[in-house]
Amino acid sequence: MDTATPPGSARLTFRDATDADAPALVALIESAYRGDSSRTGWTTEADLLEGQRTDEEGVRAVINAPAGRLLAVEREGELIACCQLEHRGDAAYFGMFAVRPGAQGGGLGKVIIAEAERTARESWGVAEMHMTVISAREDLIAWYERRGYRRTGQFTPFPYGDERFGIPQRDDLAFELLVKNIEDRQGVSGGS
Repeated sequence: MDTATPPGSARLTFRDATDADAPALVALIESAYRGDSSRTGWTTEADLLEGQRTDEEGVRAVINAPAGRLLAVEREGELIACCQLEHRGDAAYFGMFAVRPGAQGGGLGKVIIAEAERTARESWGVAEMHMTVISAREDLIAWYERRGYRRTGQFTPFPYGDERFGIPQRDDLAFELLVKNIEDRQGVSGGS
């Protein structure tokens, strides 16, 4: 499926990822969040976490989840972003969101999250989108708030000791639940 794109950008293609995409998706996700390459973009977690963000097994589990899908986003045939959608009762969960660091900051994230919300609403008839964000990521939380997400004050602990999720560089990490009403309403959109 195609969708509108930021001014000056080539058209984006959204498709369900396949097992064959797993290595490229892992590389994309790692580049957006970990190591020196992630510092090119603004979504880096390199100062909070070292080690891996995900692995092929984790990505394949999302791709093959019966209640979800992993959207691969391509521009001119090149993988530039991805996001997870999972049907959870009356809501959808949004996760594993990554945009190639060099493509960040130009409005691409807004387009992708809007398409993810539309897809979840149309696929499952859900009225809310949920996500969890590391609470120390104030800049990222503020970006989601400008898109209509609200902080709930509901926290879950970071899985310290499980290196599949990274090696924490601080002892105060937790995830906060963010929620947005995504019911189809005319004239409602997030800010920039």
